[in-house]
Amino acid sequence: MTRVLVTTTSLQDTPGPHHDKLAAAGLELVRERGPLTEARMLELAGSFDAFLCGDDVISRAVIEKSLPRLRVIAKYGIGVDKIDVKAATEHGIPLTFTPGVNHTTVAEHCFGLMLCLTKLFVEEINYTRAGQWKRLTGHELFGKTLGIVGLGRIGKEMVIRARAFGMPCIGYDVYWDEKFAASHEIRRAANLNDLLKVSDVVSLHTNLTPETHAMINPQSIALMPKGAMLINCGRGELVDNAAILVALTSGQLGGYGADVLDVEPPPADHPLLKAKNCVITPHVASRTYESVQRQAGMAVENLLLVLAGQKPLAQVNQVPIRKP
Repeated sequence: MTRVLVTTTSLQDTPGPHHDKLAAAGLELVRERGPLTEARMLELAGSFDAFLCGDDVISRAVIEKSLPRLRVIAKYGIGVDKIDVKAATEHGIPLTFTPGVNHTTVAEHCFGLMLCLTKLFVEEINYTRAGQWKRLTGHELFGKTLGIVGLGRIGKEMVIRARAFGMPCIGYDVYWDEKFAASHEIRRAANLNDLLKVSDVVSLHTNLTPETHAMINPQSIALMPKGAMLINCGRGELVDNAAILVALTSGQLGGYGADVLDVEPPPADHPLLKAKNCVITPHVASRTYESVQRQAGMAVENLLLVLAGQKPLAQVNQVPIRKP
């Protein structure tokens, strides 16, 4: 029987037809609660035909220990920075993913974080629950300039919502959709620094690469207007945590809202969990019933197609699909 390691908790915990598809396929499913460390993946590697994974560490060592049995890595989600794509390609392992299924809910979550920070929702709710009728004064989003780093699917959804809030947008991306930018009146920044200098709110939607690692650091934060806000629903490693903490304490950064951290789940003493003007959610920006069903459905369909020797809906690497 074909054996599949299933690690993504969103897929496992959310009802939907993806469960029926997996059951009907007659697979042996081994379930773990990810994201799994490299050490745990190495313990499990070698006895599976497929990984149906989330943000687990699938390194070269994990891939090589999984050979020759492993036939496909089906990623639930978009980011593949935790997977050694080069190693998978070298060893002929197709890597599939699920683009275009979670941009709506992630953009909504980003605006939720913005509203929490500008309207001081967390503090106000905590005061009220404690029996204190303490009325703080927040800010409007209207008229604030939104800087969007990365104008892919999620970045574009941010623009659409920003216009409804009356927020002018400036964007930075190597790949620029001129038609979309023109129709939505987005100003193009020449580089990241130019965007940071004029943005009241900056939202990160770029991939994690060696070039973007810690792109928000002491030098870049110093360029931002004093009191500007930063939203990160991309990857925790896009920012320098120590720099964020210093800037929040000094007031240079007016707020940090993030759905991602450099370590997940974080240790109890992670510096950002109790930082001033900081709202952290546990990597749930794409975790809505609607989005999970779309994402899980595509991930499972990719998995089953490759196992059947057919082309998946979306594949990261150029590896031929093997016949069963």
